[in-house]
Amino acid sequence: MGLMLHPADGDVTSPDVEWSYSGFDEFRRWLAQAEGFDLDEMYGFGGDRPWSSVATALEPLLDHPDNEGPDFTPAQCAAMLPRLEAIVDQGWHDGGNPLLLRHIADARRLVVVMRLCLHKDVELFFG
Repeated sequence: MGLMLHPADGDVTSPDVEWSYSGFDEFRRWLAQAEGFDLDEMYGFGGDRPWSSVATALEPLLDHPDNEGPDFTPAQCAAMLPRLEAIVDQGWHDGGNPLLLRHIADARRLVVVMRLCLHKDVELFFG
């Protein structure tokens, strides 16, 4: 059991990105680290640091409930996409770390899905 993000276009051949719940948790922790903070410090993740204390375009993705909640609008995708692309393009020195390679691959797939949502002007389904 896990979750999948895909364009809400009704096309079953559209690209998607999927994780187990633990895999999604690890992915978000990696993104938060790339943004310069520890997700464990944040409200909703065991800490008491408010989201208003961090500046990241990725907040809708990082602070999204795992198993329910709203889909992402095209405008939200447009706001998150440049930062996600910048993280992917940072030139990570992976040293063969399979977890890092997985995060980068997942981020690349998410970029493709978000771009398609923008192209088709559809929501990014989160479920």
